[in-house]
Amino acid sequence: MNFETLIPLIRRLALEAGDRIMEIYDGPDFEVKSKSDASPVTAADEAADAIISAGLRAAFPEITLITEEQADSHALTASSFLIVDPLDGTKEFVQRRGDFTVNIAYVENGVPVRGVVYAPAKGRLFYTQANGVTVEETGVFAKDVAGPVTNLHVSKPDNAALMVVASKSHRDAATDDYIAKYAVNDMTSAGSSLKFCLVATGEADLYPRLGRTMEWDTAAGDAVLRGAGGHVVRFDDHQPLAYGKAGWDNPFFIAYAPGVTLQK
Repeated sequence: MNFETLIPLIRRLALEAGDRIMEIYDGPDFEVKSKSDASPVTAADEAADAIISAGLRAAFPEITLITEEQADSHALTASSFLIVDPLDGTKEFVQRRGDFTVNIAYVENGVPVRGVVYAPAKGRLFYTQANGVTVEETGVFAKDVAGPVTNLHVSKPDNAALMVVASKSHRDAATDDYIAKYAVNDMTSAGSSLKFCLVATGEADLYPRLGRTMEWDTAAGDAVLRGAGGHVVRFDDHQPLAYGKAGWDNPFFIAYAPGVTLQK
């Protein structure tokens, strides 16, 4: 993979998809349909997917593309691939809460090595540069020219006063019980893959997820966090979360800044 080609492309496609999502978000009421797994899908999911998929397939026709909104792709197998969630946090989108993201990642030999996470309603854009370093871009987000960027690095956590982020729409008692094992200074809720980004910026130290996710939900955020010095591990054995798994579903996981003393 040529990362000098990949990164400007996925950045631009995320911005273009974000524009289309916001047109629908800011427009009149939109239809919400249910997929076979009962999860919601809207015209924004489908429109964003069309933009991103067309751009990736044109640029990298030889690379396997996995995307949430194309069920046929879920039958594919690969260890290196592009993976897309065109609108993560559809529940947040439907309720107009703003915590939704566009996610594009490249996985190499089971590891998400590059990615972009764009939160169009929040005006926040995170991505790994060609050299693998994660940045947050600020400014007007011109499509073809990157604006000012800030290199991101995870916090140096204080285990006596941790900053924890958890899901806004999928919070449950098991998650609360696990968080209670830590000395928590502050607790925040966020939707979608933004939680990975908050750990990447140092706004949080720990993000546990005790619930079902798919690889397209996590790959881009995982890449962003890794590029900022963070880790994402399985909940059960604390081994790195791997990608390219059969069925594309994830086990429970923990995203965190090194220095956090993980609890079982």
